[in-house]
Amino acid sequence: MASLEEYLRPTPIIDWNHTAILKKAKEIAGDSKEPMEISRSCFEWVRDEIRHSHDYRMNPVTLKASEVLEHGTGYCYAKSHLLAALLRANSIPAGLCYQRLSRNDDGAPFCLHGLNAVYLEGIGWYRADPRGSKEGVNAQFCPPHEQLAYYIKAEGEADLPEIWADPLPVIVEALSRYNNYAELYDNMPDIPVISKKK
Repeated sequence: MASLEEYLRPTPIIDWNHTAILKKAKEIAGDSKEPMEISRSCFEWVRDEIRHSHDYRMNPVTLKASEVLEHGTGYCYAKSHLLAALLRANSIPAGLCYQRLSRNDDGAPFCLHGLNAVYLEGIGWYRADPRGSKEGVNAQFCPPHEQLAYYIKAEGEADLPEIWADPLPVIVEALSRYNNYAELYDNMPDIPVISKKK
C-alpha cells in the first residue's frame, strides 16, 4: 500500500485544489476540527446531495471531482471521486475502492462498483459508500462498523482489497467515453477476477 501522502495529493481527477472543491470542503467542515466528524459530514453530503446519474436519469456523465460538484450528479465512481476530494481538501487521507457486482444479483453480467476508504486515527482504513440510498440500499457512516450499499452475494462477485489513490484506468476510460447516463449503463466497466485455487 502507498504511503498516506499518496492519499492526500490532488490529481487531475481527484482535483481537490479546485477553487469550488476547496470552498465546499470548508463549508461542509464548518467549525469542526475532528476528522471523524468532518468525514461523516462529507460522506453524508455527497451521498444525499449529489444525485446518482442512473437513479435520477441525469446527464452529463461526470468524471472529475469538480465536474461532479458543478453538475450535482455522478455514477458511483464519480461520487467517490468527489468524496475523496472533499476529504483530502480537509487533510483527511482518502482512497478509492471497488467491488465487482452482478448486475442482476445472480451472476453475469458483472460490473465494477466504486466506493471510498478513509483513514481514521485509531481505526485505520474504513470503507464508506456515498452511492446514495434507494430501495434496498442504505449506506451509512458508522465506524468502526461498515454499512455499505452492497455486499457480496453471488458467485463471481468480489470485494477488491486494494485502496487506490487514483481511479482505475478502466473507470476513467468508461466515464470519458460516454456522454449519456444510459449509454454508460449499457457499457459498465468490469475487470476479470481470478478465482483462488482450492
